[in-house]
Amino acid sequence: MSFTRVRALVVLVALAVAAIIVVVVAVARDTQADAAAGQDCPPGAPRVSLTLPDEAAQVKLRVLNGTKTAGTADQVTEDFKNRGFVMQKPARSKNKLATIAVVRYGPKTVGAAHWIRAFFLGEAEPQYSATRTTDVIDIVIGEQYRQLATRTEVNQSLAQLSEPELPPGSCAA
Repeated sequence: MSFTRVRALVVLVALAVAAIIVVVVAVARDTQADAAAGQDCPPGAPRVSLTLPDEAAQVKLRVLNGTKTAGTADQVTEDFKNRGFVMQKPARSKNKLATIAVVRYGPKTVGAAHWIRAFFLGEAEPQYSATRTTDVIDIVIGEQYRQLATRTEVNQSLAQLSEPELPPGSCAA
């Protein structure tokens, strides 16, 4: 091996060692990992998780009938139950609803409520309440409701809906 090749090899090894040292120092001194945890969060503001559930069994739902047709909440409850959701006993809504549906949720269920909206092709009105302490999502079915979306339609709807947004007055968990 010629002197020129040995010198080139030594320079390459030196550069590789220097690059490894720089990477190790950069990772060790990284302060960005703590940036999200150190966000300014107003006192008393609820922390919410925007993570979508992995499976339907992690989501608790209660369906309220906001239509004039008796049994609508029972039918929708059965449809969600057949898809693997944990269902509460259906009930009647105090108010009649002219739209497709309203999804009511709190800080514990922001990501799950976003997923549930996809079952209505993003046309269900979201209603967030920071004071809601339960992990149950209420769905009020309205007069324009026809049926839940298929699995394929839900996936397409999730792709079209933006990522779950941080509700006003809350902080990311």
